[in-house]
Amino acid sequence: MITLNDRSSQYRFPAGFGRAFGAAVGAADRPVPVPVCAGQTIKRKPIMFTPQDLKQIADHGLTPERVEEQVENFRRGFPFLKVVRAASPGDGVLVLDGAEVDAAVARYDAAVAGLRVVKFVPASGAATRMFKELFEFVNEGKRGKGIDVLLENIERFAFWPELRAVLPPEADDRATVDAIVNEGLNYGHKPKGLVTFHAYPDGARKAVEEHLVEGAAYAASNGVVRLHFTVSPEHMEAFRTLLAEKVPQYEARYGVRYDISFSVQKPSTDTIAVNPDNTPFIEDGHLLFRPGGHGALIQNLNDMESAVVFIKNIDNVVPDSRRADTIKYKEVLGGLLLEVHDQIEEDLIALDEKLYTPDDLKRMADYLRTVLNVHDSRLDNMADDEIVEYLKAKLNRPLRVCGMVRNEGEPGGGPFIAFNPDGSASPQILESNQVDLSNPDYKKMMSEATHFNPVDLVCYIKDIHGKKFDLPKYVDPATGFISSKSSHGKELRAMELPGLWNGAMSDWNTVFVEVPISTFNPVKTVNDLLRPAHQG
Repeated sequence: MITLNDRSSQYRFPAGFGRAFGAAVGAADRPVPVPVCAGQTIKRKPIMFTPQDLKQIADHGLTPERVEEQVENFRRGFPFLKVVRAASPGDGVLVLDGAEVDAAVARYDAAVAGLRVVKFVPASGAATRMFKELFEFVNEGKRGKGIDVLLENIERFAFWPELRAVLPPEADDRATVDAIVNEGLNYGHKPKGLVTFHAYPDGARKAVEEHLVEGAAYAASNGVVRLHFTVSPEHMEAFRTLLAEKVPQYEARYGVRYDISFSVQKPSTDTIAVNPDNTPFIEDGHLLFRPGGHGALIQNLNDMESAVVFIKNIDNVVPDSRRADTIKYKEVLGGLLLEVHDQIEEDLIALDEKLYTPDDLKRMADYLRTVLNVHDSRLDNMADDEIVEYLKAKLNRPLRVCGMVRNEGEPGGGPFIAFNPDGSASPQILESNQVDLSNPDYKKMMSEATHFNPVDLVCYIKDIHGKKFDLPKYVDPATGFISSKSSHGKELRAMELPGLWNGAMSDWNTVFVEVPISTFNPVKTVNDLLRPAHQG
């Protein structure tokens, strides 16, 4: 049984805080009409879309009203989140001892045969940022330290044999780098999944292949390994071609059958771009729509038929020789997920069938506070029938268990306890842009956070009756993000939807658990492939 002997279980809000804060959030910290006087609001004239605009909007699966809502979000902006504190060991981050680790692994291993498990891997988009410095060298002649490191170690890269085969003998430094990102390997125009990451005696593997190997180790159920990749339409055929060649080899090697599916980001999740004055951005006579970021993938996740879904980024993979911790802690996360799910299921059945005592309600409320870290002072003043309804609402939600690694300076969001629109507080994964860093208390929280998010989570997305949760209903729409971009030299403003593991999962039940740093080995730049974790 999971227990947390922590100060978070003793946390209490001031009397009346829940009602007051809930009202304040609803009235001030979420996008609302700006009051003019009692009973009136500012009414903006609707945007005058042309027939061509309306067709373009409809072709995206959007409505004019939805687009106007997006434009209004640009005008209003998104509020910063209210943060209680950073989650830390014993206070929101579960740290397991050896026996608890072994028990979680055993629990997962015993149950996996009866589960439908899928490994969900966001793999969209070109690896442009991975090769940013290389493009600067090729296009602008700007030679930074990274270029020197790359060329001095060129034969250590797993893609060296492929590169050598396409390089002319007289190739100088610039031609060599150009062959990596442009005609030759063309890596600057491919997604990371199709980049060769690791070398082996029997041949190199691309990132997507390492996910096949990983999946066979912990996501096989009755001999079937289900993997789902989200990819860009222009890269779909390349993924299919590579996997058609490689899958039979890995099936023979690991004695499994792969069930691989793909999806693309839905056009209906695109967001309109606007000018600096928040009017729709027009390019070549058309509205400009942009992908809504990884938060758009909540729609793809919602289409999964499996109850248990592992989520991990495409670039966080290691060679066979360094994979033991990754496999072990994936099973740890899976075992914890099943333990928490089973307890929630038991409690919800008892609540539905009225098979509980006042002591049972107290235990369930304590579980909500100490394991799920949901805090709400209103519970202290509720009658039993109110507690029952509250527990039903809070327990009957999608569930995720998220691995968190010790903060060693890597970029990324982190685990926090944050306030919700209803006045409660719960675990959330926050990015720095969601927090008001001009507030010295919040800035201190961010700087002193002990853990950060490696995007290593496992989810349970069906209810106790086996019915899928409608995941978009659990998104906090006020957690989007606005950034400054440009298109063909013209400045614009772009909007990202609430992030997949941030605001898109805001209203989920969440457990944070510490996992070793050895499980986190992302490839953000090409030279990260020179790190020991990728050299095998």
